[in-house]
Amino acid sequence: MDPVRNPFAPGAGQRPPELAGRDRELSAFEVVLERVARGRPERSLVLTGLRGVGKTVLLGELRSMALRRGWGTGKVEARPEVGLRRPVAMALHRAVRDLAVRHRAPDRVDAVLGVLKAFALRANADGARLRDRWQPGIDVPAARGRADSGDMEIDLVELFTDVADLAADVGTGVALLVDEMQDVRPEDVSALCAACHELAQSGAPLVVVGAGLPHLPAVLSASKSYSERLFRYVAVDRLTRSAHDRAVTAPVGREGVEITPGAVEALFEASGGYPYFVQAYGKATWDAAPTNPITAEDVAVAAPEADAELAVGFFGSRYERATPAEREYLVAMAELTEGRDEAVATAGVAERLGRRPSSLSPARDSLLKKGLVFSAERGRIAFTVPHFGRFLLRA
Repeated sequence: MDPVRNPFAPGAGQRPPELAGRDRELSAFEVVLERVARGRPERSLVLTGLRGVGKTVLLGELRSMALRRGWGTGKVEARPEVGLRRPVAMALHRAVRDLAVRHRAPDRVDAVLGVLKAFALRANADGARLRDRWQPGIDVPAARGRADSGDMEIDLVELFTDVADLAADVGTGVALLVDEMQDVRPEDVSALCAACHELAQSGAPLVVVGAGLPHLPAVLSASKSYSERLFRYVAVDRLTRSAHDRAVTAPVGREGVEITPGAVEALFEASGGYPYFVQAYGKATWDAAPTNPITAEDVAVAAPEADAELAVGFFGSRYERATPAEREYLVAMAELTEGRDEAVATAGVAERLGRRPSSLSPARDSLLKKGLVFSAERGRIAFTVPHFGRFLLRA
């Protein structure tokens, strides 16, 4: 097949040619948008799932939905070594600019920008070296006495309130999207939850849409006990068989190419229905197919090429981040699950390695911080990356 016409596009956050099987998640956000538009209180939304299930893609789609309704939007990608103040300031600056084009009172917009600038500049006051000091690129004087106390919880509430009021002026709302939400610092998680709680009580038209690993609800709950009622949690999983088939056949059909039922079955077996793998195996199969239609034999020929590419770019890059002791821990997990995507008991890992559980705590904690594993429940642990155990056994 002509590689130029290949419809499949594996990539981090890359929207697939057919966004199949995500109607439930999109409908949940449609309800949020509609209720806020009618002045009804609504909980913020949190998407959880393993890596490779398309959470970042969904965030992008939700952002597009909000923009089509005239909302202001901004996106943050959390990192454990970076506080939330600067990225939130940048994201909400973008949201205010979205709203400004519809607002009829420039002075009102400038007033909110002044508060936003004051909030942002507190990042420099928190011990930043002179050469690291940041200027937010907002061409209005910073306000004083609003969102600049240095207390993240107070400042977020005041900033969110002012930005939400600006959106209310033009009859819309604001969506702040936070990717990798489990990596937000504990003190910032607490402040974010408190701000969302305050806004929910006042009915202000600002919602936070977070995305993170499956243990994100536990992270939020550890910060604020009421977070379980503050957010609407939506688990994002692998595609069902019917959704997988549509994700494969629809883009192929749009190119005027046929694919046999056997080939579709083989692709499902290879990918496990995980959206990233669907794209990876689909791309390799298209390139390997010599003629139309695409057959199961083409999938068999292409699978080793896709496996090799995933081993380097998807699995290998993560494995390389682990120390020898951490790799030993990961391999023990893979052996216990026989390569399946299942949680294992931490005591079982210790027994497998012939070690005391306490001696393995440093390796486990480091793997948790690196985002390679997560605590599925107390005393149990699982890979954040699907098929990672299978890769480790092969390697």
